[in-house]
Amino acid sequence: MKEKIKLYILTGFLGSGKTTFLTNVLKDLEGKKIGIIQNEFGKIGIDGEIIKKDGMELVELNRGSIFCSCLKISFVEAMNEMADRDIEYLFVESSGLADPSNIGEILEGIEVTKGDLYEYKGAICLVDGVNFLEQLDDIETVERQLKHCHLVIINKTDLIDNDTANRIKEKIKEINNRVKIQTSAFGKIDYNFLDEDLLETGMIGSEDTTNTPENKPKTLNLTFDGTVKKEDLNKFLDNIKKDTYRIKGFFRLEDGWNQVDVVNKLVDFKRVNEEKDTSRLVIISKVGPQIIRPIFNTWNNIIGEEMKLR
Repeated sequence: MKEKIKLYILTGFLGSGKTTFLTNVLKDLEGKKIGIIQNEFGKIGIDGEIIKKDGMELVELNRGSIFCSCLKISFVEAMNEMADRDIEYLFVESSGLADPSNIGEILEGIEVTKGDLYEYKGAICLVDGVNFLEQLDDIETVERQLKHCHLVIINKTDLIDNDTANRIKEKIKEINNRVKIQTSAFGKIDYNFLDEDLLETGMIGSEDTTNTPENKPKTLNLTFDGTVKKEDLNKFLDNIKKDTYRIKGFFRLEDGWNQVDVVNKLVDFKRVNEEKDTSRLVIISKVGPQIIRPIFNTWNNIIGEEMKLR
């Protein structure tokens, strides 16, 4: 009889470090057969390119949340498909805007359609230590992610002081007083959680998710075929970032290809060796389609060359 696949759900708001964390977990599980379902709101999957490696089974589900009715059927189908593959672990990295409150209901549906093939090991929530307290006040999804998880990892602790870290822990315990908490810098932690029973405190019952087709955020894809100066692209991003939840992608700059990552006020560039077919950014808007005109105006004023925005 086939051994059950160990299933982990990975949550955390945009920019909390989920993909970096997952990359480190994959290194720790070197030699194991791994499956990954990656969920992004944009039409273009960016993170899949970052973690892709030989021997890994990867499915990308874009253009919505896997917990929303707009993608829930696709998620169940992907889970059923993964169950037929020769893997030992399956990690589901949900979108940063995903509310996993109905995960219990989805897992029950998978068991009904496919059988008891998964061993659910729990939900792990990444917390952005720098921006968490502000996010918690503004975004309901952040609280929902904490409420329905079994391990919290407070990330970016190298960028905050002890008082802030303690305040974050207190807030987390107010929302979920049973959850285990670890701290991390650069997504690195003690990976002993892979051998622990994260569900020993039990699972909270399913609720209706707040993710609906009606409240899905506006996501735009910017593509460009030329080369720009880093200082010009940085100036462009600085001008539009206040109206976005997240900007990420790959761009050809004068020093070569760069991975671009924008979270709140922080704009980060990282050189990559792999050539891309075109420069592209996924932009998740806080203000809906109203961001379109400012993007075009700012781009024309700073860059001045033709780009496409879809």
